[in-house]
Amino acid sequence: MRIYIVGVACVGKSTIGSVLAEKFGYKFIDFDWEVERQIGEHISAIKNKHYNEYGYREEVKHVLQNILDEYKDNVVIAMPPGGMFRQYLEILKKNPDVLTIALKDSAKNILKRLTFYDDDSKLIEEDIVTDDNREAYYEEVKDDIEYFYTTHRKTKMKFNLKGMGIEEGSEELFLKINEYFRDLEINK
Repeated sequence: MRIYIVGVACVGKSTIGSVLAEKFGYKFIDFDWEVERQIGEHISAIKNKHYNEYGYREEVKHVLQNILDEYKDNVVIAMPPGGMFRQYLEILKKNPDVLTIALKDSAKNILKRLTFYDDDSKLIEEDIVTDDNREAYYEEVKDDIEYFYTTHRKTKMKFNLKGMGIEEGSEELFLKINEYFRDLEINK
């Protein structure tokens, strides 16, 4: 099976996705890392060449096609928040076996997990969220949840972490995915 996870930034796509892949014995691919590997540039450099996200997605959509061409089974892919936008959705429609999952959580819980990267895709270790800007980041996370809601509704499955940690969240999602495929088999 091929599993495709979307969600807003810092909801836990890569973390939960990698643990989930391990539980299934699958390959894990973080789309952003794969974009950098295949194109040979950092995400920020690629995005800086474009006027908007649309142009960026147009340039990198072939990376998703390459992944799906290479992995006909046994892969978990963590996508960026726009992973259900048209450029990627067109590719997914040609691959109906891919289980698309929207990973969700509350803005309050996501705020606790916010991480930041520099232009070279290196993790910024210092605390960016402070008492002075916490409310602004909280509002930004809420805006992202609202903005991506419509496209994330297009996924086959929705999973709300409800503040769960990595192990509990990945285990619950693992069980839900197995249940989903059992139900598919029963309803054939």
